[in-house]
Amino acid sequence: MNCYICYNMKNYWLILFICLGSLANAQTTNDADKILGLWQVGSGKARIKITKYGDKFGGKIVWLRDSLNDKGERKVDKNNPDKTKKTLPLIGLNNLLGFTYKEKGKYSGGTIYDPENGSTYNCVINLEDQNNLKVRGYIGIQLIGRTDVWKRVNETQK
Repeated sequence: MNCYICYNMKNYWLILFICLGSLANAQTTNDADKILGLWQVGSGKARIKITKYGDKFGGKIVWLRDSLNDKGERKVDKNNPDKTKKTLPLIGLNNLLGFTYKEKGKYSGGTIYDPENGSTYNCVINLEDQNNLKVRGYIGIQLIGRTDVWKRVNETQK
């Protein structure tokens, strides 16, 4: 009888550890998802919608303050080094790709594309608080780069 109780206690502890692990994973997922939503870049020229695809995060341009060029036409990705993409509209362009949540509001492993110069940079993102995002694009090492602070925008303000 004593062995039966020990066996059941081992199962109890195993089930408890599995449940606690699931709760910790759920908390990490909830923390990671805090970046989701609509963000306005520091200059106010564009708004980026950050979404999740699989276990990665990315973003696309969904709004431009000046969405038309001098001819009254939609702005396109004219500075893209890939000639086949130069005529694609800027609105709808994926400019944040491949970010992985690390810990405590930090996302890395991704890139940011700047349509103003047609360059793609390595990038890290830090969620400073619920409404402020520090986005740092860099070449090679993080010391050589530029940080922009993005502000959360209410989805109804599109």
